[in-house]
Amino acid sequence: AINYGKENEKWLDNVTVEEMNKYVEEGHFAPGSMKPKVEAGIEFAQSKEGRHALITLLEKAKEGIQGKTGTRIIR
Repeated sequence: AINYGKENEKWLDNVTVEEMNKYVEEGHFAPGSMKPKVEAGIEFAQSKEGRHALITLLEKAKEGIQGKTGTRIIR
C-alpha cells in the first residue's frame, strides 16, 4: 500500500515497474520493511521480458498466484 496507515491509503494490485519506482522515490516504503521486497520485485520484473513479481504473505501464495491478493509488479 502507499500512504500506509493514512486516510488516503491505497492498496496496490497491478503496478508497473515505472509506477513502483516512482513510489520508491517518493518514500512510500520503509527501508527495513517493504522497501527491500519492492526493490527485489522491481529487479526481477525488469530482468526478462514476460516476468512479473508478486508480493504477498506466504500463507496467501496460492491466492496471490490466482490474482486474488497481493501486489503484482509488471514490466
